[in-house]
Amino acid sequence: MATTRREFLAASAAVMASRPAWADFTSRAAPAAATLLFQGDSITDAGRNRATLTANNGGALGAGYPFMLAGLLRDQHPDLDLQIFNRGISGNTVTDLTARWDTDTVALKPATLSILIGVNDIWHTLGKAPANEVVKTYEAGYGALLDRTRTALPGTQIVVMEPFVLRTGAVNDAWFPEFDQIRAACRRVADRANARFVDLHEMFQKLAEKSSPAYWAADGVHPTLAGHAAIARHWMEKVKL
Repeated sequence: MATTRREFLAASAAVMASRPAWADFTSRAAPAAATLLFQGDSITDAGRNRATLTANNGGALGAGYPFMLAGLLRDQHPDLDLQIFNRGISGNTVTDLTARWDTDTVALKPATLSILIGVNDIWHTLGKAPANEVVKTYEAGYGALLDRTRTALPGTQIVVMEPFVLRTGAVNDAWFPEFDQIRAACRRVADRANARFVDLHEMFQKLAEKSSPAYWAADGVHPTLAGHAAIARHWMEKVKL
């Protein structure tokens, strides 16, 4: 669904207007240039310009929730001079993240690392692999990735965002109960890593009751403008230190 820049900025403003009081994004003792990194698949990528690697660049942040959050957070915390990056890549699975982790994550030394991964781990394997094996591979790979992160970046706050889908477009009954098992695995991984967990699936189910699933994610997977704004709002509510 095409979105004009005016519509995108209007949605960002709506998120800002509803944001909670949030004085503790990071410690007041944090470095002057704290780094926030968003990692994941196409939902995080959101059409970003991958040729531009600098922080706080509109094109490099993409047209989704990382862009919205970057504006909100830099507005709220000018004293921290937050350096915000998006390294999401469309189509990625946990295995893909693992292959590029040192370059695209560890090298940036983020103070806060936010990850959304999992939908492709199912989508790419539907009907091709046993569900229990898919979930087992996802959980083991994700857990190992966060263990590796804790070793390399012991002071980094890790935020694990729950995979979500809506029953519309590409998403049908064939996704379940496997998708719910992936969600449960994601929460277990977050708990073991002592990561902050942002629950998104039930949030979207409740939102869909107000309108339609397609209003929030036209194909059931990729958020619309409203869907990205909902993610940004919920992230703001959940991620506190």
